[in-house]
Amino acid sequence: MGIDTATLPERPDVAGELLAIPAGWDVREVEQFLYKEARLADENDYDGWEALWTDDALYWVPVDGEGDHPLATVSVIYDNRNRISTRLKQVRTGKRYAQAPPSNLRRIIGNVELLGGRGNRDGGVDLELGANFVAIESRPRGNELWGGRTTYRLRKFGDEIRLVYKKVVLVDNERALPTLGFLI
Repeated sequence: MGIDTATLPERPDVAGELLAIPAGWDVREVEQFLYKEARLADENDYDGWEALWTDDALYWVPVDGEGDHPLATVSVIYDNRNRISTRLKQVRTGKRYAQAPPSNLRRIIGNVELLGGRGNRDGGVDLELGANFVAIESRPRGNELWGGRTTYRLRKFGDEIRLVYKKVVLVDNERALPTLGFLI
């Protein structure tokens, strides 16, 4: 017997109506933020990467396409802000088997597209955007090539941009994945 998705809260990837792109966002500024987020993750700067997230953040990596409801199906990752922090504490110990030693990573971000705005719980509007990526992971067992599409939601706090939501849809997420202990 499956879960009745009608009784679940709204899916986070379609929460609320997509609105017009909020005022005050520049595509170059957004790209620079995405490049910074990728660099911090690639260089294992966990403190810097964690500092990018808002308190109400969600990080979702679905399996099998775009993903059904993350509370009704298995996900590779479905983390709220507390779980993001816990995951990073585990990685920082240096004893997390999947990342001992840490992967050598480099990401390429492209096709950045401002999609619109989504209302947030504070009554404001977050910027929603999409981007494609390719990540090269080098480990003692060999190299892995990861690719996919990421949907982000960003929020401004004065001049500072923070990450509210990140959904990573891997192009081959319908197949069994080798260890995915790094941040994507």
